[in-house]
Amino acid sequence: MTAIQEPVPTAAAFDQPYEYVRAELAEPDWRRFPGWHDVTEAEWRDAQWQRVHCVRNVKQLRALMGDLLEDRFYEDLLADQREMATMSMLLPPQMINTMAPHAGTDPAKVTEAFYADPIRRYMLPVRSDRHEVWPSHPHAERDSLHEAEMWVVEGLTHRYPTKVLAEMISTCPQYCGHCTRMDLVGNSTEQVEKHKLALKPVDRQDAMIDYLKRTPGVRDVVVSGGDVANVPWPQLESFLMRLMDIETVRDIRLATKALAALPQHWLQPKVTEGLQRVALTAQARGVNLAIHTHVNHAQSVTPLVAEAARTALQVGVRDVRNQGVLMRGVNATPAALLDLCFALQGEANILPYYFYMCDMIPNAEHWRVSVHEAQELQHSIMGYLPGYATPRIVCDVPYVGKRWVHQLAEYDRERGISYWTKNYLTSVDAAATDDRAEALQQRYPYYDPIQTLPESGRKWWADQPR
Repeated sequence: MTAIQEPVPTAAAFDQPYEYVRAELAEPDWRRFPGWHDVTEAEWRDAQWQRVHCVRNVKQLRALMGDLLEDRFYEDLLADQREMATMSMLLPPQMINTMAPHAGTDPAKVTEAFYADPIRRYMLPVRSDRHEVWPSHPHAERDSLHEAEMWVVEGLTHRYPTKVLAEMISTCPQYCGHCTRMDLVGNSTEQVEKHKLALKPVDRQDAMIDYLKRTPGVRDVVVSGGDVANVPWPQLESFLMRLMDIETVRDIRLATKALAALPQHWLQPKVTEGLQRVALTAQARGVNLAIHTHVNHAQSVTPLVAEAARTALQVGVRDVRNQGVLMRGVNATPAALLDLCFALQGEANILPYYFYMCDMIPNAEHWRVSVHEAQELQHSIMGYLPGYATPRIVCDVPYVGKRWVHQLAEYDRERGISYWTKNYLTSVDAAATDDRAEALQQRYPYYDPIQTLPESGRKWWADQPR
């Protein structure tokens, strides 16, 4: 006789650590800002209007906000620009519009909402955000990943055996406070005199193409900057077509935060038509063409962002993927990460791909999380998303490259020092040693934010010479 089993409770019957609730996308009303009160939808969708009306300084921010922000916020912002900022201010209207979208009109409440807002925290940093004791880690560096040391020609970083990074330009349509290329990208600030690309764009691109023709082991090219959205389209299309003329190049990735910060750019007919030409050529030649964007919070995922991503897919781009940066106060909780991933994957057809730990650049300690915190976050987000859409949290270790956060070889939690190994050589290794085995056995350190350490670890660092 067959026993009758009692129904098994469904997962929904339990109090889960994270509850998925579908949230449909909405474009915040830009007319809530006094300076944009009369802006039409046609103007808002116009890429040139967006670029012209970027906020570049405190005076322009005041003109936009009217009486909505209290003076204390502007004073805090100016103090940061004088003392701490590694990136100049450049905010497209699209990105500002996603800050504090439901704050209302009371200046005190709007000011508090701006202080707390996750997008404001990394796009418009203020002095009070920075860590008072350890604004920079003692091992922070301007070029924290040593990309320029691995240039084989100007702007072409060959760090991995089969992959290169092509920095086409040193500007973006927007500047993120945590930019990993803060030594090169954007305008100089009071704290940082930026390096400059010396070659003319055409000469730099010719040199890149020549190197790739001579180096058949490279099959994957990340075309970046800066942001490729700032490269004039005819110039970018020509470079991509030249890349696809190289038979050994099989993957091309276009890196652009502007898909989220300035989706209007990627919706322009001249861009979508050109992207379709490139995509059809890629398909005909068996090249995988993808767009990699950079979204750090669910608030950034709006209908316009979804439209831009879907348009790219419709014209033939194989994938649109997201590479976010893990930052305290922005997305460093399981709920914030999962909300973002579901918005990207479920509502905008953008694949959650990576979350990088924030790099060890100057004045970034308030954003950074420790390796063990990143490991806990990776554990916490498993099982909710489809496997192919579950992002990997990675640590980009100086002189090593991307490593999943559980791949460390050794970890001193008290002093916050982790050690990592790699399984390939770079030109830097070749210059440093003739012993291949020695280079492959070397352990490379990475450092947790000091404020995350136990008291004994903080004291150890405080006692070290600076």
